[in-house]
Amino acid sequence: MGGTFNPIHIGHLLLAETARDACFLDEILFIPSGHSYMKDKVEMADKYMRFAMTSLAIENNPYFKLSAIEVERQGNTYTFETLLSLRENEPETAFYFIMGADSLFHLESWKNPEIIFASCTILAAVRDEKGQSAMEEQIAYLEKKYAARIELLPLKEFSISSTDIRKKRKLGHSIRYMVPEQVMAYIEEHHLYQ
Repeated sequence: MGGTFNPIHIGHLLLAETARDACFLDEILFIPSGHSYMKDKVEMADKYMRFAMTSLAIENNPYFKLSAIEVERQGNTYTFETLLSLRENEPETAFYFIMGADSLFHLESWKNPEIIFASCTILAAVRDEKGQSAMEEQIAYLEKKYAARIELLPLKEFSISSTDIRKKRKLGHSIRYMVPEQVMAYIEEHHLYQ
């Protein structure tokens, strides 16, 4: 499960646990991005701070592991490179890439999407019922064009977003119960997103 995790929140953790349980996965590898070429850097916390927050968020789940593969990489980080590296190190492992529903509609704009689809099975959260048919159409399109393997997870997308959390912090509002307590303490201690 990759992402900027700016900051990591309860929705990320719920999505990961749902994927692990529904697909009988051995573990979930959290991979905070280093320098994401697709994100606005203005509100981006330092990559090491995002890595630290992710570590705090997952520390109590024995199935959740943390990787610094993208944080340690110089320059922009690309999902296809990360997947190629993971597969090279563990050629016998079946990899799944967990994402929210909206990412499924943007995946083609990522660098080398054909390598992403060839390297893993995509696990995507379900949108609300209204968006279900659009998701099924998108899945059929991607499966046909890229021979992609895509499965839907039995979890509707969570209404919490990192963007909302940053906005709340900027306005001085509480983010309690949106992020794990350890992450909230880290954000307050380092005066992030103010």
